[in-house]
Amino acid sequence: MLDTKKIRKDFPILEETMNGKPLIYLDNGATALKPKQVIQALEHYNAKKSANVHRGVYKLGNDATELYEEARQTVADFIGAFRKEIVFTKSATESLNIVAMSYGLQNLKEGDEILTTELEHHSSFLPWQHVAKVTGAVLKLIPLTADGRITIENVRSVLSQKTKVVAVNYVSNVMGYIAPIKEICRVAHEHNAVVSVDAAQAAPHLPIDVKELDCDFLSFTGHKMLGPTGVGVLYGKYDLLQKMPPFMFGGEMIDIVDLHSSTFKNAPYKFEAGTPVIAGAIGLGAAIKYLQQIGLSNIHAHEIEMKNYALKQLQKVEGVTVFNPDGDTGIVSFNVDGVHPHDMATVYDSRGICVRAGHHCTQLLMKWLKQPATLRASVYLYTTKEEIDTLVSTTVSGKDAFINGFF
Repeated sequence: MLDTKKIRKDFPILEETMNGKPLIYLDNGATALKPKQVIQALEHYNAKKSANVHRGVYKLGNDATELYEEARQTVADFIGAFRKEIVFTKSATESLNIVAMSYGLQNLKEGDEILTTELEHHSSFLPWQHVAKVTGAVLKLIPLTADGRITIENVRSVLSQKTKVVAVNYVSNVMGYIAPIKEICRVAHEHNAVVSVDAAQAAPHLPIDVKELDCDFLSFTGHKMLGPTGVGVLYGKYDLLQKMPPFMFGGEMIDIVDLHSSTFKNAPYKFEAGTPVIAGAIGLGAAIKYLQQIGLSNIHAHEIEMKNYALKQLQKVEGVTVFNPDGDTGIVSFNVDGVHPHDMATVYDSRGICVRAGHHCTQLLMKWLKQPATLRASVYLYTTKEEIDTLVSTTVSGKDAFINGFF
């Protein structure tokens, strides 16, 4: 059991109101709130250590570089990687694009196959769609089960000797399902395919060991796990990163520059052109330390408790359809019959409740669900049952208001 009351004191924004109501934040799948420990780490760098990294030979520059590289080590330890396998990017989106553009465009050819799913966020799907168009590779979908899950049996059903890449999410940002990544990596490697994992929804909630999973690439972002916006992480097996060309070109990623040719630094630095996300990386390091202090297993258990409570209460409301009643994480996707999700989200907003409404950057999944959009309430370590109760009571009053024509 988490001491949620104590934890909430670390988040200054929870003292704020929205539309005159206490703020109830249930959009953690989009971005998480920031604890004071992360805010203080950012302030410390900006106020006391604000120099560029890997450049100056003066003490302030060395201090900034040390903080930046300490953050890289913190991230590496967090997912069981080596420090040189951690690339700092601006987002999970950029990380996923690096894999597609630097690995995919270099290694795929006409007739090769890329496996992905209808569960994917556009950031995971669209880069490989582009690679397929450019190279002539074939984009194939792994069939989903009737309830929308990825299973190892369905992965096996479409794997072939032509499969070169499997691009899948660890946790669906709409359904909250956990994919069997370790098993997927094992069977993909039996076919000499590489696996790119979108872990944006997994890293904030689940313990990850990339060596145990044996994934080839894994991408996640800082802002969904209490860290700053503008920083992401790409993990890649070092031998693969070393063989990949840079994604961008500029300062600090070079070794020797001549008129007609240049050489580049080893990974990870050849993927960090220009001034990197210094403050963001330092803030992410602080966020990871905060999560580790509480314990990801404790956080996940709390999320499941909150999710199950929300499901129990929502399922008592007539006219509410839940699309993932057996979800594995703290995500609840639902709709209110007869009310467009955007309209319902406006009702929640009027009560100070933040939920997501839309296609969630998963239009393929919306088509699979046969829905134009859904509502998504996503909990985190600071969510309380009282907040869930307010969500449910607002659902009832909002539904009744629309049915009776008050909106």
